Amino acid sequence: MIIRTRLAAGVCALLAALGAGVAFPAGATAGEPTGEDAPQVDLALDVSGSMRTRDIDGGTRMAAAKQAFNEVLDATPQEVRLGIRTLGADYPGDDRKTGCKDTAQLYPVGPLDRTEAKTAVATLAPTGWTPIGPALLKAADDFTASGAGSKRIVLISDGEDTCAPLDPCEVAREIAAKGIGLTIDTLGLVPNTKMRQQLSCIAEATGGTYTSVEHADELTDRVNQLVDRAADPVATPVAARGADACAKAPVLESGLYTDREEFGRQRWYRVDVAPGKELRASVSVAADRAVGPSYGVLLRAVTTHGREIVRGEAAGNGRTDVLSTGLRYPKPELDDEDAPAEAVCLQVTNSFSVTPGTKTSPGLPLELTVDVVDGPGGSHDVAAFGLGRGWWLLGVLVLAGFVAGLLWGWLSRWRFAVWRTN
Repeated sequence: MIIRTRLAAGVCALLAALGAGVAFPAGATAGEPTGEDAPQVDLALDVSGSMRTRDIDGGTRMAAAKQAFNEVLDATPQEVRLGIRTLGADYPGDDRKTGCKDTAQLYPVGPLDRTEAKTAVATLAPTGWTPIGPALLKAADDFTASGAGSKRIVLISDGEDTCAPLDPCEVAREIAAKGIGLTIDTLGLVPNTKMRQQLSCIAEATGGTYTSVEHADELTDRVNQLVDRAADPVATPVAARGADACAKAPVLESGLYTDREEFGRQRWYRVDVAPGKELRASVSVAADRAVGPSYGVLLRAVTTHGREIVRGEAAGNGRTDVLSTGLRYPKPELDDEDAPAEAVCLQVTNSFSVTPGTKTSPGLPLELTVDVVDGPGGSHDVAAFGLGRGWWLLGVLVLAGFVAGLLWGWLSRWRFAVWRTN
């Protein structure tokens, strides 16, 4: 029975992995990195009273955070402008109104003086409340407004926000809606379910990541990774205004674009695809305000005459703040070297619905990635393209099924022989 169970599980895993290759096309490459301006990182540290708890490698959570900060400050790349913001570091009292204002810039975002920053961190002691929402609002203003360099907040906390009704997840959505390109990554120290959900929501709202941390070295490694990631070249989104029809659509080149789309409406864009090239496109639409529980996003590539070429679609049920989908379209090579490029229209449609009292303006934030690359060569049947660029993947699936059938038959005969012997 154990052998059969393992075999079945292995076959299912194989088919699932192969199926994933069919279902999800490769993501489109973002626009060209700029690297023109210095990346900026603001480390936001929870210094509330609960940070005194001794449950990280035999020491307090605060000690683990200080150790991580010291090592991160030593390893911060020279080009990164780094700052430190605290929450709950100064007010030890019980007045909630005062406690929810307790956030301060410990070290300003700018060129890093490692000695000065370490000295500032050494003075911290667990003190008060956990005003995550107010701290994020303040942290969003810590950065230099000008410049196209990446901006990232790294929030480290050991508990959920204590300043409701100011929901930190709604604060993160408001920050994302401003279109300033600010990403919030969150790390939860020894998390519980409620804290994990809240920190995950904050990160997802801005395209960031959430990480659960239970050891000091994990905290150091993760913060270092996020600071290093900020130093990587980033694509600068370009504002594009889609049209309400294909004929009026703006022509886009390879790159990363941002737009706004009204509820339940559509936006059109055009891309020229030459013979022998391949169009890769992906779109993300964010729910930056309260919406109905069921929604979807559809991305279609159609000809200028309205014939659909290929599509990608995604659906949500209220648990996801951002929906993304993509498509790929290879334009077959032609014998005529002077053949003109084909105008392909990209249609983005959403089925988000508003809840009572929700503002519908401006529209939902939309991010579109377009990439036109060298095609795979040779002629292609576009109808067969969904099967992983031809029929090879179908052949692999058939072969996997055949092998699984042989193994299953052998196992059944063996079990029957054992049964007869007994």
